[in-house]
Amino acid sequence: MQILIPIDGTDASKRALDFAIEMASQMGGSLHVVHFTNKPTDATEAILDDARGRLASANISAEPELTTLTVDVWNADRVGKEILDVVEAHGYDHVVMGHHEDGTVERAIFGSAAETVLRAEAIPVTIVP
Repeated sequence: MQILIPIDGTDASKRALDFAIEMASQMGGSLHVVHFTNKPTDATEAILDDARGRLASANISAEPELTTLTVDVWNADRVGKEILDVVEAHGYDHVVMGHHEDGTVERAIFGSAAETVLRAEAIPVTIVP
């Protein structure tokens, strides 16, 4: 099983990565960790460093990947579509994603990457709150 884990540095994302690590080790799967950004910053490196530490603690040699998007409008729906493009391009079997509860206004405006991936019904998805 090849598992894709998009990370964004939130606590929900970190819980999803921990869940995916456990899932992969129990099922003999491989992990691909990816972080999407439109502009790499120090925070970006901190997100990748945290993922490296979690993977190393579990004795997993996967290297988190940084994907830079050139977008004018940055929203969760766009990120969800990018995740689906990665799934299609690389043939992943499963996606594990964190999902944190936003306020009603934020969800109406920005949507949710996890919801976009889940509603596409293109691949099995595990959502970790």
